[in-house]
Amino acid sequence: MIAFSEKDKEQLISKGIAAEKVEGQIQTFKEGIPFVKLEKAAVVTNGILKFSNDDEKELIENFENAKNHLSLLKFVPASGAASRMFKAFFNFLEKYNPKNESLEDYFNRTGDKDLNTFYQGLKKLPFYEIIEKRINGKFSSKGEELYFFVEEMLQEKGLNFGFYPKGLLPFHNYGNFASTPFEEHLKEAALYASNKGDAKLHFTISEQHGEMFNQEFDRVKERVSAATNTSFNVSYSFQKSETDTIAVNMDNTLFREPDGSLLFRPGGHGALIENLNDQKADIIFIKNIDNVVTSNAIVEVANSKKVLAGLLLKVQKKAFEYAKILEHNAAIDFDKMQEIKAFLEHELNVRFSENYNGYSIAQQIEILKDKINRPIRICGMVKNEGEPGGGPFWIKDKKGNISLQIIESAQVDTASKNQMEIFSNSTHFNPVDLVCGIKDFKGEKYNLLNFVDVKQGFITEKTKDGKELKALELPGLWNGAMAFWNTIFVEVPLITFNPVKTVNDLLKPAHQVKN
Repeated sequence: MIAFSEKDKEQLISKGIAAEKVEGQIQTFKEGIPFVKLEKAAVVTNGILKFSNDDEKELIENFENAKNHLSLLKFVPASGAASRMFKAFFNFLEKYNPKNESLEDYFNRTGDKDLNTFYQGLKKLPFYEIIEKRINGKFSSKGEELYFFVEEMLQEKGLNFGFYPKGLLPFHNYGNFASTPFEEHLKEAALYASNKGDAKLHFTISEQHGEMFNQEFDRVKERVSAATNTSFNVSYSFQKSETDTIAVNMDNTLFREPDGSLLFRPGGHGALIENLNDQKADIIFIKNIDNVVTSNAIVEVANSKKVLAGLLLKVQKKAFEYAKILEHNAAIDFDKMQEIKAFLEHELNVRFSENYNGYSIAQQIEILKDKINRPIRICGMVKNEGEPGGGPFWIKDKKGNISLQIIESAQVDTASKNQMEIFSNSTHFNPVDLVCGIKDFKGEKYNLLNFVDVKQGFITEKTKDGKELKALELPGLWNGAMAFWNTIFVEVPLITFNPVKTVNDLLKPAHQVKN
């Protein structure tokens, strides 16, 4: 038990965090978070489905026929700041003086390939013309042009893109206007997350950016509604204060601010399982804010989402039928139990313990009920082309249970030759492309917090005011936060993955509008 002061208790109450929760987090710091145990990489034919064109058409039709009777929602984590996109460019403004050095000399001196790529592709940027008009007449050399361009792009007195949320930056240049990721998500939602002319979207954003998102919606909604013949219902939520995690000193004692207060830190994107848990739609599409395409590729992306949604409806229908039988038929026969078990194994990738056959019929029925009454996630997987991201693996937990999971490299023991060999055998990775069913066969929503593996978080080392500390990140939204869901992985086209991690990603073909 930790002896919290009265001031500590007041702070906990104000944040909505129970003392027991903090004690549990400190215990996690003391015990450490174990690496996951990889059994093998999930591949096509063993853990990842790959559909033929005919299969895809059938699944799309399955979704199209059912969607008008369902509530649909697109859920977009959108709190990411754009500052990381421009990190190297802040550095450039500090280190370069165009009056003392030519741009060529700077490139030769620093070997800055990213900045050179940016400069060579300047005219392809969606905000090139806006900035050029602002700096016109200010420069007399290439070095001055680039310096003033970057300054105008980032500084508070200019466009201030370094402060912006990533979702509100200009991404795609359509000639008479430049669209933001926010606008592109609206256009996408009209194609696959709408029914009867209405589309609902939910963005998780930083509280400080709320008004900016409202203004952007007001600016673009008429244009997008006219182009898509769709009305949009947009809602927002913030990462909840009660999902913040305690920080500790390197010896696992409470880290305190100079005023004696406890230090809490945001729990990472895994905290958004709380925001997702507040949603009630029949089908929820999840996609990151920066993963968008231009209108040229939007239909292909939308069709991929419909395939995943069609598959969800197909397996969910069967799962609901079996769940109903298990719930209401006390005298279920052995053959039906074997049929349900086979469905769980072959369709939902559920693995049973070696002891299953030794249990009584009543115990087996309870196990089947537990396995089938879970939220379902269909996760798109793209072929691994060297991009960073979580991968699909079969893993084994401490109790010997095997399951299909999305695993990040930080969860793997890099000192183990065996584990790294398995990790390197991964053929696909997760582009954060999920379609989720969060209701049971009665139409009641699951409490998603009951399906989180709290042991899949991350401990990281940080500094605050020059002092070292340890921070705790909650299990990632599509990693440990969904660890106990029923999971299906499906290969999807590479076009579905076009994230913008740095500003140079906007120069890639997927972000260039074709005339």
